[in-house]
Amino acid sequence: MQAVIFKINDEQFAVETSKVQGINDIINMTKVPKANSYIKGLINLRGNIISVLDINMLLNMESCEKQQNNIIILNIRDEQVGITVDQVDEVLDIDESIIEQIREENANSYIKGIINFKDKIATLIDLDKLIVN
Repeated sequence: MQAVIFKINDEQFAVETSKVQGINDIINMTKVPKANSYIKGLINLRGNIISVLDINMLLNMESCEKQQNNIIILNIRDEQVGITVDQVDEVLDIDESIIEQIREENANSYIKGIINFKDKIATLIDLDKLIVN
């Protein structure tokens, strides 16, 4: 399995590359009046209008004062959405045997597991459970 490793508030997270459509620098975002609080805005990416979500809010994390520099474009349930992250670190080939499973009752439902890879520890996010309709 391949995963994109990214940082939010100095914590590392990962998503499977099969869900990633692209990675872009932050571009102009249009605010949406009266939208849910987790929707940061809309972007026009090569003619496609994409909702950008505040992943900090979805992960129940404090918003950081740091400038978020990248947008990861994801394909979730046949829709493109973007999430803003502090930085994208790398794409790693990960042997699924190194993913530590989390017991359901102790974890948030969106955590698929913990990747313990050499000098990196990253939380693998199940995007389908994180972003519900």
